[in-house]
Amino acid sequence: MEDEYLDILDEIGKPTGKTCSKSEAHKKGYFHPTVHIWFYTETGQVLFQKRGIYKETFPNYWDVSVAGHVIAGETVVEAALREVKEEIGLTIKTSQLHKIDIRKSINIHPNGIKDCEFQNVFLCKLEVTLDELKKQDEEVDGLCLLTLEEFIYFTKHHKEDFKLVPADYSYYKFVIDNIIKAI
Repeated sequence: MEDEYLDILDEIGKPTGKTCSKSEAHKKGYFHPTVHIWFYTETGQVLFQKRGIYKETFPNYWDVSVAGHVIAGETVVEAALREVKEEIGLTIKTSQLHKIDIRKSINIHPNGIKDCEFQNVFLCKLEVTLDELKKQDEEVDGLCLLTLEEFIYFTKHHKEDFKLVPADYSYYKFVIDNIIKAI
């Protein structure tokens, strides 16, 4: 896959006017914008994707419904719409995205990746069945729906049969609380 170019942000999330490749941003620890889109159903289920086996970070872990980098020159909303289409084959409208947060996140991985992001977090109601989604095979190994109770359980109990990307529990709690408010 071709290395994407990203807009570089400063320590408080403001654009610097500079761009660089994603690999350089991850090597040098430059801040850059990303998107997280959490899909939920009206019955309180949450869509998770299983990260592909060849992902550089957390391969084979279950993660946010859709996530990705904002490409240089792209708006956060354009990136969210693009990533949803690419990763799960769903076309949504801007009006379906409900932004709930921008999170500063710093993760230093054992393989040397210094992932310094400002994550733009959205909720979106899932209005199709799981069978209607078309996962991007290069990025996503699986999709599943969990109840909110299961989501809470897996954030508290780290299980080998459902490895959830290790994130700050307060982030998952924040997402869960916002989904509960939305339904």
